Formats: sequence, C-alpha cells, structure tokens
Amino acid sequence: MISLEFLVTSLIVVLIPGTGVVYTVSTGLVQGRKASVFAALGCTAGIIPHLMATVLGLAAVMHTSAVAFQVLKYAGVAYLLYIAYVTWRDKSAFAVDESLSRSSASGLVVKAFLLNILNPKLTIFFLAFLPQFIPPSASNPLLQLLLLSAVFMAMTFFVFVIYGLLAHGFRKAVIESQQIQSWLRRGFAATFAGLGANLAFTEK
Repeated sequence: MISLEFLVTSLIVVLIPGTGVVYTVSTGLVQGRKASVFAALGCTAGIIPHLMATVLGLAAVMHTSAVAFQVLKYAGVAYLLYIAYVTWRDKSAFAVDESLSRSSASGLVVKAFLLNILNPKLTIFFLAFLPQFIPPSASNPLLQLLLLSAVFMAMTFFVFVIYGLLAHGFRKAVIESQQIQSWLRRGFAATFAGLGANLAFTEK
C-alpha cells in the first residue's frame, strides 16, 4: 500500500533541485519543450540501476566497498566536469527550431542517463529511503519495494517534465537576449562544476 507519507516525502525529494533538474531545465531553455521531455526521460531512466541495486541488495555491497564507491564517484565527477566544460564552451545562440532528430533525442537521453547512473549517492539514498516505508508485517517486501520504486520513478519523470516546460516558457525572452544567454550558459556550467566538486568531496 502506498502511504500519503511516502508520496509527500518523495515529492519533496524530487522537487529539490539537483543534477537532473539542472540538466532538464538547461535543456528546456536551450533546445525547447520536446528536448526537455527527453532529458527528463533520461534522468528518470538513470535512477533505475540505483533502484534495482537497492531492491536486489547490491547497494549494501557497494556501501561497504570503498573501492566500488570511489570508482563510481570519480566517474561521476569526471562526467559532471565534462558537461560543465561543454556548456561553458558552447557560445552558439539558443536555437529557435524545435525539430528534434532521432539522433539528437537519443543523445539527450544518454547524457541524462549517464548523469544519474554515475552518481553513487543515489544508490545509498535509496538504500536508506525506501525501506522506511516497508511495514514489518509486509507479506512480500520485494513486491512492495518494486511498487515504491515505480511510483518514485513516475513522480520523478512528471516533476522533471514540469521543470522543463517551465524553462521552455521563459525561452523566448532568453533567445532575444545574448546577455541572458551568456549569463545562463556560465551559470549552468558553474552549477555542473559545483555539483561535480560536491560529489568529489562526498564521503561514504
């Protein structure tokens, strides 16, 4: 049974701006409404391995293995810094054309997927978060975990799409101002770099 407490807590967690939100919002501003939906899809897909690791018990192994945690952590740091560098260097104007090719759409999904899959904090978060909502009397804890995971993923996708659509709403003003474009580009780059630095100094 899905409790109101779980829904409210999950909504608060998903609403808190993080790497996925920043990427979805920046995509909505730069490439438009359709692109932001693909970004949200990729971010949501990126949490599947972390949820499955929790459900299958692998999270406990990674939590106790300093090597596994450090390898995944620094892979995530490197990728975030790469995204920051690419964002900083891209001085092209924000495109007005909202047409999206299959290759660019898949590229957005892959980028977003990598952003989340390379964040080891997500696995540890789900390890600490999901079990709290499994009652001791549950007849099938595994099924309950899967159900909670599905609800959390659906909520993540919905909220991220809303973030992307809101960003798209401000897109016209952004396109018409080179100064705002430059400020946003640098701001997003600095945010990705900051998220990478934060992840780098994360301890188990």
